[in-house]
Amino acid sequence: MIINSPQQTFGDNNNNNINDNDNQLVFFLNGEKVVIDRPNPELTVLQYVRSVGLTGTKLGCGEGGCGVCTIMVSRYTADGTISHKAVNACLYPLCALSGSAVTTIEGLGNVTDGLHPVQEKMSEGYGSQCGFCTPGIIMALYAYLRSHPHATRKQIEDSFDGNLCRCTGYRPILDAAKSFAVDDDQEQRIPPIANGGVVDDDSKQSICPSSGKPCNCKSKTSHIPSKPLDLKSEPIFPPFLMSYKNASQVFKGERVTWYSPITFNELLTLKKQHNNAKIVVGNTEIGIETKFRNLIYPVIICPTKVPELNQIKKNENGIEIGASVTLSEIKSFLHHLVKDESMEGKTETFKAILSQLKWFAGTQIRNAACLGGNLVTASPISDLNPVLLAAGAILTLVSINENNQAVYRKVHINQFFLKYRIVDIKPDEILESVFIPYTRPLEFVYAYKQSRRREDDIAIVSCCFRFFFEREDQVFKVKECTLAYGGMNIKAVTCPSAEQFLVGKIWNKDVLQETYKYLENDLPLAQGAPGGMIEYRRSLTTSFFFKFYLTVCKKLFEQSSIPEYQVSEKELSATDKYTRPASHAEQNYQSNPALHPVNMAVKHQSADKQVTGEAVYVDDIQIVSLHAAMVLASKAHAYIKSIDPSKALAYKGVKAFYCAKDIKGENKCGVVFKHDEEVFASKEVFFNGQPLGVVIADSLQTALEASKLVTVEYEDLPAILSIEDAIEKQSFIPVTHVINDGDIVKGFAESKHIITGQVKIGAQEHFYLETQGTLAVPGEGNEMTIYSSTQNPTKTQDIVASVLGTMVNQVVVRTKRMGGGFGGKESKSIIVSCIAALAASKLKKPVRLILDRDVDMITSGTRHPFIGKYKIGFNDQGLINAADIELFADAGFSIDLSIGVLDRAIFHSENAYKVPNIRVVGKLCKTNLPSNTAFRGFGGPQGMMVCENWIEKISQHLSVPSYKIRELNFYKEGELTHYLQKVENNHMLKLWNQMLEKSDYHKRVALVEKFNSDNRWKKRGIAIIPTKFGMSFTIKALNQAGALVHVYTDGSVLVTHGGTEMGQGLHTKMVQIAARALNVPLENVFIAETATDKVANTTPTAASVSSDMNGMAVLDACEQINARLEPLREKNPQLTFKQLVSLAHNERVNLSANGFYATPNVGYAFKESGVGDGVPFNYFNYGAACSEVEIDVLTGDFTTLRSDIILDVGDSLNPTIDIGQVEGAFIQGMGWSTMEEIVTFQPSGYQFTRGPSTYKIPGFNDIPIEFNVSLLSDSPNPKAIHSSKGVGEPPLFLGSSVYFAIREAISSSRKESNLVEWFDLPSPATCERIRNSCVDSFTLQFTAK
Repeated sequence: MIINSPQQTFGDNNNNNINDNDNQLVFFLNGEKVVIDRPNPELTVLQYVRSVGLTGTKLGCGEGGCGVCTIMVSRYTADGTISHKAVNACLYPLCALSGSAVTTIEGLGNVTDGLHPVQEKMSEGYGSQCGFCTPGIIMALYAYLRSHPHATRKQIEDSFDGNLCRCTGYRPILDAAKSFAVDDDQEQRIPPIANGGVVDDDSKQSICPSSGKPCNCKSKTSHIPSKPLDLKSEPIFPPFLMSYKNASQVFKGERVTWYSPITFNELLTLKKQHNNAKIVVGNTEIGIETKFRNLIYPVIICPTKVPELNQIKKNENGIEIGASVTLSEIKSFLHHLVKDESMEGKTETFKAILSQLKWFAGTQIRNAACLGGNLVTASPISDLNPVLLAAGAILTLVSINENNQAVYRKVHINQFFLKYRIVDIKPDEILESVFIPYTRPLEFVYAYKQSRRREDDIAIVSCCFRFFFEREDQVFKVKECTLAYGGMNIKAVTCPSAEQFLVGKIWNKDVLQETYKYLENDLPLAQGAPGGMIEYRRSLTTSFFFKFYLTVCKKLFEQSSIPEYQVSEKELSATDKYTRPASHAEQNYQSNPALHPVNMAVKHQSADKQVTGEAVYVDDIQIVSLHAAMVLASKAHAYIKSIDPSKALAYKGVKAFYCAKDIKGENKCGVVFKHDEEVFASKEVFFNGQPLGVVIADSLQTALEASKLVTVEYEDLPAILSIEDAIEKQSFIPVTHVINDGDIVKGFAESKHIITGQVKIGAQEHFYLETQGTLAVPGEGNEMTIYSSTQNPTKTQDIVASVLGTMVNQVVVRTKRMGGGFGGKESKSIIVSCIAALAASKLKKPVRLILDRDVDMITSGTRHPFIGKYKIGFNDQGLINAADIELFADAGFSIDLSIGVLDRAIFHSENAYKVPNIRVVGKLCKTNLPSNTAFRGFGGPQGMMVCENWIEKISQHLSVPSYKIRELNFYKEGELTHYLQKVENNHMLKLWNQMLEKSDYHKRVALVEKFNSDNRWKKRGIAIIPTKFGMSFTIKALNQAGALVHVYTDGSVLVTHGGTEMGQGLHTKMVQIAARALNVPLENVFIAETATDKVANTTPTAASVSSDMNGMAVLDACEQINARLEPLREKNPQLTFKQLVSLAHNERVNLSANGFYATPNVGYAFKESGVGDGVPFNYFNYGAACSEVEIDVLTGDFTTLRSDIILDVGDSLNPTIDIGQVEGAFIQGMGWSTMEEIVTFQPSGYQFTRGPSTYKIPGFNDIPIEFNVSLLSDSPNPKAIHSSKGVGEPPLFLGSSVYFAIREAISSSRKESNLVEWFDLPSPATCERIRNSCVDSFTLQFTAK
């Protein structure tokens, strides 16, 4: 096919002086030939494929950090093989596709023709929840299997290091993926991906991908099976491209010219002509600069076709790596090299490089990025540059002189890095290659790195040590050494004074202390240095050297048997490089076939559409529209003196600019109190990132660029940026809620022991993979249709109407599905819809506002940070008698949903424990930060986190195991909570005892103690944590739901209800309920979308009760229809359902019904006395988790070895969906309490964490190595539909069992330093906090320096 100019462009290409062939980009897309005349060099592959309708490839972050945009790029290589590589389409340049074959998710299978085996396994294995990340995950797996058809389970698991998922907890994805493994020790079938055939699943006993044991888990499913693709072989590489001749190409755009030379001389000539040209291979750095820093590079040169830069050569002294060789190619080459027995002793540097490449970015980035780019970028936190410094690499720089001769210059790497991101390379030079010498006998090279997350994360500190020894009798002396560090300066550096000291010294413990002092001097970091974490980073410099010292001693002892170099058994663990086996898991649940299809494993209604990329999200809707980009405040607190959009309005392609004065209706969008928040700040800015206006343009890129041209003049005001600051300045929202129960004065007087303390809990970003987005389409008159990724269609409808100055009945909000929500789209999606609707109303054209990841993160708020202060009274056994608790929540600049969040924290401040005398006071801090909002758990986890900390402190105070304190204080059946609600159907003790048994807790506690006594630098901890979670909205009016059910004359059923689908399987459960109620097959029931013109006045999909309420509403509607059909059924018992409804239609029986449900007897009102009215919850969920971790004392790194979870969900409506919710919530809770940290700079209020590069959610590598989930059996719930319980929120807090296990491990380490007193561990327990809490000589050296 011929495509003349892509639909999404940045400008016209009008240069007519270029040869037509030079300006034709030729590649294949899903098997079809594509020829583009004069492609725009500024386009990425993602922008192109989406512009031509291939919307299965998504935009998640724009920086290559989440993997949702993954595609496969295949090439015919010079050695006659075909390479298949997964790459990030959001960064990969369109112009780089010349001569390639591109496969997107649409190129595999589809619902109509059938699913590819990879898609089918993911669909059938419940590997897709919200589905937004699914196409990228499938393409990453597919590309890996195409390149590695005989991959093992471990290799497949490791291949996902460039992908993120926020919903599933990763386990079902890994199970589906690992079903393609061909492990030597398992008799698994050769996967279709490997042999091109289709294997009958019933031909032999299946092996469970989770447990590794024989199973029939697939036969347990009860749903419409995916249609398999009649696939005899994988799509072939286009023969046309095998004979395609690379030619020099020039693609000229309006602002950028792309050169693609094929000879070295041509490359040098271009660089001489264009000194300022950027050399681009994978675009992994330049792509981020152009997108997020609005930089334009007029000339780009792509050297990927130049042979000299794309080869690795071995010679007598080392290897020479071409500057354009990708990191994946280097990894593969070195992997084979170190396995070569003839190279023994020469490859120590290469092993160090491999150890760093394992954790360098993700697979997709390594497949695109090159070594030369990594060097020239000169990042001070590079993983590789310290290794190259230590190795003494030599760089070859080349230019061309006036005689057309190549001029070569050799530069030692220690002279290459001049200052921050400045290197010794002349404007007309290019980096040709990097020479890395072989190592010699008795030369040791080891590299180390610590980051917030192991996989796909930049280093906090990286380093590499190279030491060359000579033996003198019974000692080894240092002959040469290099100590190189990244993350400790504005560039990668060595340590000259330490190196000078060490040369000639005998290698023994005597040199350590002096070396540490020299390192302290060589690597100074002043307080306030960029990157923060000063004490932690400095302690890592010596901790890493100590690891190296022990490792070298171990190696020297192995070679010499000299006793002095034998490392003690207790210290040996410090020498172990991090490894983990393939994860494994087990899921247990109870189901009753008599309840079919309820209580059965039914896969997600949209699973097949999601795995094929056919599921439509807001930005996939094929309606031609204008694009919007918000103008954001750059001050934390200021008066607005003026806003000048003139430069933006003059920008080509811009259609309009709107701000507060342009709003016809109300400039108010508060969800609880409308005055609480403005759509656009009118007079005063309250946080850095607050919307001031919006630019509308004909393309998204134009809108984004123009939005940066709006000039705003401010008058600065004082800003409050923390809870502590708010408390000090008494900056509170005027809401204080109190609960009093019993007599705390008497309770404390009667308590033998009293403890006090404080717990600090950080924020958490929702990080739904689909960002906030709206498409607003105007209709006749004042009509407006809003397609929104929202959990709250009705409130969206209401506020949009208010902003537009029209009646609510003129606005229709439609939500088909969300790519994740987690509470973040309950209120914060609304302002996006208001802005899009305003522009659409003004321009009378559809307007699309899809937030970039960074904009989403800095504007939409987080889980509320908390500080909890407590005073607890108890007896000798640990029985709690009194509690006085004060909770401070950071609301941000406005109220939003903070009152409800605070209330739920108050309600859950005793978790699962009876406290006879208690007072809980809650206050909301007003700060100059984005307004914080709903997040899965809605304040409950924060309240419980405070509680479980004082439980731990009681345990420490009494020297009584914490599990005993917990079970001693559990609520008993019929007891009243502090808000005077009776605890009924209490399964806590039953569940707790099951957990103790299933987790083998007591035996493992002894094993942990044994491990800790045997190891100094690795410590383990184990913790068992309960939860009691109240189910209902705490506001009475929200506890209602509606449904509309249509039965058609062909027997099919259309269900609409008030809930929205965000991956939690709500629509699937509603289909099950309707199918059972009407006694029809599942495939006859369909849910299209949630829409305010179908079911009106709905409540948000939140509080984990959407299945409860909407399910009852659907059941009510179905029962109405059944009642109308019953007389006809009695007269005609032989009729099928289709015949019956056809007869009913002829008899003029109404086959449509509106269902309704209101949860009875719920609603709570706080009173000043502290004794409120009513009860807040319909029932309670109970759960427990036991987690075991291992920490690296010297770095703060941790691994979750095992987690066991049991959750009470009553009689589950859908056990496999519920297990998916449990796993996903647990991993989210683990992230909240251990690694996810929001960083905001003071005093500017600038949020540093604004994408996956700086904010780290758990990845595939972070899940428990053993992950077991059970749903509590024989525990029906009489208060919800079909005896079920809600499931979304209760498991989240159980992820904190990892945090408390970490705390146990830290305690064991502290005991080695004779520190047994209580220590505060703020949440999240990041690597920095873990390391600093493990107080030892390494941390004390830098404390308060």
